[in-house]
Amino acid sequence: MKSATASTLPQPPLHSLHPLPRRHFNRLFAAAYTASLSSLLYHHFLKLLHSASPISLLISLSLLFSDLILAFMWSTSQAFRMNPVHRHEHPEHLEKALDRRDFPGLDIFICTADPFKEPPIDVVNTALSVMAYDYPAEKVSVYVSDDGGSELTMFAFMEAARFGRLWLPFCRENKVAERCPHAYFSSTYDLTAKTLEIKMMYESMKMKVESVVAKGKVSDEYISSEVESQILKQYRNKDFSRQNHPPIIQVLLNSKKDVDSCCEPMPNLVYISREKSKGRPHHFKAGALNALLRVSATMTNSPIILTLDCDMYSNDPTTAQRALCYFLDRSKPTGPNPIGPNYAYLQFPQRYHGLNKADIYASEHKRLFLVNSMGLDGLKGPNYVGTGCFFNRRAFFGGPCSYVPPEALELSPDYIVDKPINGKEILGKAHQVAGCYYENQTSWGSKIGFRYGSLVEDYYTGYRLQCEGWKSAFCNPSRATFLGDIPITINDALNQVKRWSVGLLEVAFSKYSPLTYGSRNMGILMGLGYAHYSLWPIWSIPITIYALVPSLALLQGLPIFPKVSEPWFLLYAFLFLGSYGQDCFDFISTRGTFRRWWSDQRMWLMRAPSAFCFGMVEYISKCLGMETHGFNVTSKVMEDEQSQRYDNGIFEFGVASPMFIPLASLATLNLVAFLAGFLRVFNDGEFDAFFVQMFVAGFGVLNSFPIYGAMFFRRDSGRMPINTTLTSTLIVGALFVLFNQIHV
Repeated sequence: MKSATASTLPQPPLHSLHPLPRRHFNRLFAAAYTASLSSLLYHHFLKLLHSASPISLLISLSLLFSDLILAFMWSTSQAFRMNPVHRHEHPEHLEKALDRRDFPGLDIFICTADPFKEPPIDVVNTALSVMAYDYPAEKVSVYVSDDGGSELTMFAFMEAARFGRLWLPFCRENKVAERCPHAYFSSTYDLTAKTLEIKMMYESMKMKVESVVAKGKVSDEYISSEVESQILKQYRNKDFSRQNHPPIIQVLLNSKKDVDSCCEPMPNLVYISREKSKGRPHHFKAGALNALLRVSATMTNSPIILTLDCDMYSNDPTTAQRALCYFLDRSKPTGPNPIGPNYAYLQFPQRYHGLNKADIYASEHKRLFLVNSMGLDGLKGPNYVGTGCFFNRRAFFGGPCSYVPPEALELSPDYIVDKPINGKEILGKAHQVAGCYYENQTSWGSKIGFRYGSLVEDYYTGYRLQCEGWKSAFCNPSRATFLGDIPITINDALNQVKRWSVGLLEVAFSKYSPLTYGSRNMGILMGLGYAHYSLWPIWSIPITIYALVPSLALLQGLPIFPKVSEPWFLLYAFLFLGSYGQDCFDFISTRGTFRRWWSDQRMWLMRAPSAFCFGMVEYISKCLGMETHGFNVTSKVMEDEQSQRYDNGIFEFGVASPMFIPLASLATLNLVAFLAGFLRVFNDGEFDAFFVQMFVAGFGVLNSFPIYGAMFFRRDSGRMPINTTLTSTLIVGALFVLFNQIHV
C-alpha cells in the first residue's frame, strides 16, 4: 500500500521556466518608442515638403531612408524583448526518473578543416573534454570530421586515444571540473605525484603533436606501432585538397573492447575524412555534419547529438545531464530510446576564454548568444548558433508530425545498431554514406539533416526545424558549459562577420525568407526575430549615412537637425538615449560590464561600413554570378606579439585589408568635421543650430580612438598600413569636393 501511494506522488521537476520581470517594462517602452518613431517619420516628411534646394532634398531623403531602416530593424528586435525567460535545470532529480544505466546514447560531432589554422592539439583538447563527461562512457561516441584530410590530425587523435586512457580515470577519481587538459593544467591544481605524472604525459603528447604540425608531416620517429604506421600510410603521397580520395574512417577507440587504466570502458572515438571531389559541391560545414549524421547512424545511432566547434571545449562535466533534463520523456522511462518529441534542440550559450578586460572586438556577441536567445526562448525557442547544441536525432527527419524517412533503413533515427562498430559490414556501410555522390537524388540538405543553401548553416538549420513545428530551449547555467577561442585581430573578427552576412542574406532573399515563410509557419514574432538576424547587413546603410552626411554638411555649414531650443530636439534625444539606455541595461543584466558594453556598441558601429557592407557586396556579386572569395576558416593560431597587444587592449590591424579603408575614411572625416564645427561654433556662436551634428561627429570620434592611434601614433607591426591611411585621406578629400560641388 505504501509503495502504491508513493508511485502516485508527483515526480520532482527536471527543469523549470521563469519569465523575467523586465518584460512588462519592455512592452511599455516599445509602445512609447513606436509613437516617437512615428513622430520622427512625420518630421522627416515635413522637411521633405519644405526642402528649398536640391542638396536639402537629397539630405532629407537620405536621413529619411536611414531612419526607416533603423525603425524597421528596431521593430524586428522587439521580438527578443516581449517575453524573455530564464530556465533552471535540476539534474539532481534525473536519476530519480531514469536509472543511470538507461541513459540514452550520446553522439558528439566535432568538425575541423585545416591543421594549420585549427591546431590539432586544440581539437584534441575539445575531444578529451567531452570524452570525460560525467556520463556512462559506453554511451558516449565522439566523431571527428577532418575536412582537411590531414595525417597531422589523425596522428593527434591517435595520441589522444592513448592519453585518454589515463586522463578519464584521473578526472573521475579526482572529481575534476575542468576536463579539458589544457584548461586544467593552466589553472590552480593539486600538486600530487599523480597529477604531475599526468601533466608530464600531457606535455609529452602536446610536444609530439605540435612538433609534427611544425614539420608538416609525421616522421617515423613518432610512430609507435605497426598499426599506426598502416593507418598513416593512407595519407602518404596524397593531396586531399586537390584530388578525389575515398573516405577514411578509423575507429580509434571502441567502447566494447577498449578500457582505461582502471579497466572501465572508454568512449567510442571515430575519425572521419569524407570523400570530396572538385566536381561536386561539398557544402562546407553543413556537408561535413550531414556526413557525420549518416556515419554515426550506421555505427551507434544515438538519439541525442551534440555539435561542437573544434575550439569549443566543455567546461562542465554535467552538461550532458542538464541536456537530458529537457529531452527525457517520462512516459517511457525505460527501453532503448527514452527521448521524447518535446524539443528539436537545446542550445547552450557560446562563451569564451582569454577575453581581455574590455573585450575590444565584442567577441562575446552578448545579444546574439544571451540576450536575444532568452527572448526567443519565451516564444518557440532560440536559434541554433553552431556549437554547444544538443539535438534530438529525430528532428533531422521531418517535423514532429511529418516524418520524412531516409533512403536507407540503417539511417532512420529509430534503427537499433546491434553490430560492432569496427565490423566489416558496419565500416562498409559507413564508407558508403560518407561518399561525395551519396546524396545524389536524396533529400539530404533539403528535407533531411543539416540544411544547405546558406553559409550560416547553423542559423538556417535551426530556422527550418522551427518552421517545421519543432521547439527549442535555451539553457544558461551560472557555470559556463563550453568555452571557446576568440579572434585576436580585427581583420579576423570582421571577416568572420562578413561571412555571416553573406549567409544571412542568402536566407533573407530566398523562398524561405523569415519575413514571409517564417512568419506564416512560426508566427509573426518569431518571424521578426529571425528576420532581424537575416537582415543584419542592412545596418550598414543607415550607420554609414549617419557617419557621412552630418559631417559633410557640418563642413559646409549646413544645419540639418533641429536646434536645441526646438521641441523636435527632445524627440531626437529620447530616441537616442532610450535605445542606447535599454541596450546597455540588457547587456549589463547578463553579467556584462559597462566597459564591455562600450566595446560592443563601438564594434557594432565599426562592422557596419566594413563587414556588413562588404558582406552585402559579396552577396550581390554572388547573385550576379561574379567570382567571390568563398569560405575561409577563421584562424585559431595566436602569435605572441599579437596576443600581447590583445591582452593590453590594443587593436590589431597590421594587414592591408580593404575593409579598413571605409573605417579609416569615416574616422578621418568625423575628426575633421568635429574640429571644423568646433571652430565654427567658437567663432560664430552657432552652437544651437549645429549641436546635433557636432554630437554625431563627436560620437564618431570618440568611438574611433583605436583607429586614430593605429593611423597616426603607433609604430608596431599592428598599426594601420600607411597605404590605407593615405587612401582614406584621399577619399575624404574627394568626398568633400564632391559634396561641395553638389552644394554649389
